[in-house]
Amino acid sequence: MNIRKRTRNWLWRVLVSSGVSTALFASGLASASAPSAESAMTTTPLKHVIVIIGENHTFDNVFATYQPRKGQTVANLLSRQIVTTSGGPGANFSAAQQNIASDTTTYSNAPKQTGAYTTLTQPNTTYANGQTPGVPDSRFPATLLNGPFQLSTYTAYQVSFTGDPVHRFFQMWQDYDEGKLDLFQWVGLTIGIGSNGSPIPSPFTDQTTQQGGVAMGFYNMKTGDAPVLKFIADNYAMSDNYHQGIMGGTGANFIFLGTGDLGFYQDGNGNALTPPSNQIENPNPQAGTNNWYTQDGYGGGSYVNCSDTTLPGIAPITNYLASLGITPAIPCAAGHYYLVNNYGPAYTATGALVDITAHPLTLPPQTNPTIADALANAGVSWKYYIGGFNGGNPTDAWCSICNPLQFTKSIMATPLRTNIQDVANFYADLAANALPSVSFIRPYEGYAGHPADSTLSSYEDFISNVVNSVRQRNAVFNDTAIIMTMDEGGGYYDSGYIQPLDFFGDGTRIPMVVVSPYAKAGFVDHTYYDHASILKFIEANWGLKPLSPRSRDNLPNPTQAHGSYAPSNSPAIGDLMNLFDFSELREHAPFIIPGGS
Repeated sequence: MNIRKRTRNWLWRVLVSSGVSTALFASGLASASAPSAESAMTTTPLKHVIVIIGENHTFDNVFATYQPRKGQTVANLLSRQIVTTSGGPGANFSAAQQNIASDTTTYSNAPKQTGAYTTLTQPNTTYANGQTPGVPDSRFPATLLNGPFQLSTYTAYQVSFTGDPVHRFFQMWQDYDEGKLDLFQWVGLTIGIGSNGSPIPSPFTDQTTQQGGVAMGFYNMKTGDAPVLKFIADNYAMSDNYHQGIMGGTGANFIFLGTGDLGFYQDGNGNALTPPSNQIENPNPQAGTNNWYTQDGYGGGSYVNCSDTTLPGIAPITNYLASLGITPAIPCAAGHYYLVNNYGPAYTATGALVDITAHPLTLPPQTNPTIADALANAGVSWKYYIGGFNGGNPTDAWCSICNPLQFTKSIMATPLRTNIQDVANFYADLAANALPSVSFIRPYEGYAGHPADSTLSSYEDFISNVVNSVRQRNAVFNDTAIIMTMDEGGGYYDSGYIQPLDFFGDGTRIPMVVVSPYAKAGFVDHTYYDHASILKFIEANWGLKPLSPRSRDNLPNPTQAHGSYAPSNSPAIGDLMNLFDFSELREHAPFIIPGGS
């Protein structure tokens, strides 16, 4: 079962190309009453923070060949000489080669290696829009060099619907391979999106898991890809050391973005329960296989009890962290089964409880404090705008797991749930000068950038639309910061450092850019960040405390030597303040160039 309800209606492509989209959004479909403009006390000149969350691209997948302004440096495939400006192999291409491993008895996050691949396997279509599903993608060569390759060499950037790399929890720990970052293809070929309760495929080939070498693909800004994100990086500020908070996919990372913590199986009052046995992860390989997990996938396991090292998959990761002397930033509470992959939220869009008899792959109502609770308790206005919400009657363009608040009892079982609205309401609130202090925006599914059912260029269309709509209202823009990132890396390769923090992450680097008249122009920030940094930034701006004693926003800001990407005071997570200079308002900050498609 695929929890994500993927849209197959591509009318949005027409809207983007015709310029109708702004008018449609601003019309205020499903309009609801909006709070009046807030003047809450802040520690900076910022009175509005807008956070836009796209989906599933690593930093190197997007910024592989980005070259910053003079005086700035960036860590990417080009600066590491893994690739050249043309997208071909660089002098250090072999540093990104992918290796073969053997994992035949118990799960290993760093399995024994048996050599290197001669070539990458032809990328698979998975479920890419417009392509025959689950077959070798004929747009790509039958073999590719063993290392990163430019996607847009073979498929046009603007309309490129490519396959979807695996991005689940235990798979990402293997991709990482204790920092070697060399098992992306092997993981894709051996287990892919999970066993899903299915029998071992027969015959088992390099295309059985419907992945191929797609995870090694990247876009090339030097040949014109990702022009909007490049423009923002050139003219505003960006990070090359920002990370997804949790190993794995969308659901766990959105929950983390709202709470700094993990969801867990419970009774709705915070008391831990044991989930049904068929929903518990077991990544130990089935007999006679190399890494074909016993129980994993949408139809076969997404919870882990990481406090019990006798359970499958737990000891290898905890032993690795112990070998580094790490005290977990987020502890594994005894008897708690944490959701590390995608199950649906307990509530419908209107606040009704989901019928778990009909929908068993549902996370029960959650009790972790959220950033929305903290803001509401402090009298700071907020909204969560999500594409396709449509007044509580979600459309195909809606993603139920892309809203951390829809999992949460304190929001969905109270009047606060009316603060969850459609993206159309953002434009209506902006036009009415009624924008809340804090806005989270999750695009319509087709604009989110998720591989296979969206494109990165569509996400660029969306952010340019939002940013330019704010930019043309100086009274709003002059006290606003717009933060744009992804929920997670989507399983794409990235060459960047990852700080091990606890059993759950951190995860790979992902893009993060900031537009604001206070953003340092053309600045590349190397401070170590993850999604908890957004929480820390909001908390710092409005004088709020960390969300809970165990949430990752308790971590201190990093101390880093010049040129280092690793905090010397690890575990540490920054609060994004280094991206800004609040000493002077930048009165002539530029508009964003037209959208990516």
